[in-house]
Amino acid sequence: MNTQQLKTFIQVAENLNFARAAESLNITQSAVSRQIHALEEELDAKLLHRTTRTVRLTPAGISFLDDAKQVVERLNYATAKLHHHTETSMQMISVGCGSEAHLDFLDGVLDICLKEMPSLHPFLRIISHRSLLNLFYHGEIDLLIGFQNDVPLRGSVVYDELLHTPLCCVFPRTHAFAEKDEISEKDLFSERLVFCNSYALPSEASEYQNRIAGYMPPESIYFCDNLQAALTLVRAGYGYCILPQSRFPDRRLCYIPLTGAASLSYGLFYKKGNDNPTLKKFISIAKNSVKTDTLS
Repeated sequence: MNTQQLKTFIQVAENLNFARAAESLNITQSAVSRQIHALEEELDAKLLHRTTRTVRLTPAGISFLDDAKQVVERLNYATAKLHHHTETSMQMISVGCGSEAHLDFLDGVLDICLKEMPSLHPFLRIISHRSLLNLFYHGEIDLLIGFQNDVPLRGSVVYDELLHTPLCCVFPRTHAFAEKDEISEKDLFSERLVFCNSYALPSEASEYQNRIAGYMPPESIYFCDNLQAALTLVRAGYGYCILPQSRFPDRRLCYIPLTGAASLSYGLFYKKGNDNPTLKKFISIAKNSVKTDTLS
């Protein structure tokens, strides 16, 4: 995936016409078709319904359009800033996050960066998991933050572990189980499950909730496709969800470790051999931030 493919898709999606998209981009209509075909092949998803007379967005296309616009807008903004500040000491790194949940970790890291690296301009990207991986592998994101098993280590990609965190069952603070030190799988069968169908969920959490759901009646399961939506349902008392322990817990929620569940490895992904001193400094600050939290 590259930015030209994203720009082409946006033009087609907004015009719903390949000829007008080609005119806007100053390329041929066949080039537009090739770009869209390549993008759909890489995403393994149909983004557009095309006939000889009409072009329509598929549900996948509607969903992907917002992500595509966000990526292109942020890249344009970053490029403009770089052109404007070519003679300054401004330093930029792009950091990718699969969900807003990772921002909790970045809060502390960026607070230190602001003091120790005042010329740093962090470019935070929070987009869908699949888009995030594609941009990272193509070198358009410097650093990913996430769980070890959720990012394949292709080519020169390396993983630096920051911490281990337990897999937990998240209940509202008012629930009868709130005072438990840990909770077993059997304890959950009589409760209601908030099932989160999101790529932002660690694979271990997805596997656990899938197994639990197999033992529960349909009326006891509430589905959603977003972590924040899942936590909103939990706060309202609709049920529990399966998530990693939060380093900055919500006072309205309790995270109870699951008996026998393996802890999850959480850390940083970047390209081996990257000599960017700004990136190296950022990674060092992130590691020291975790050590400081552990000691305090």
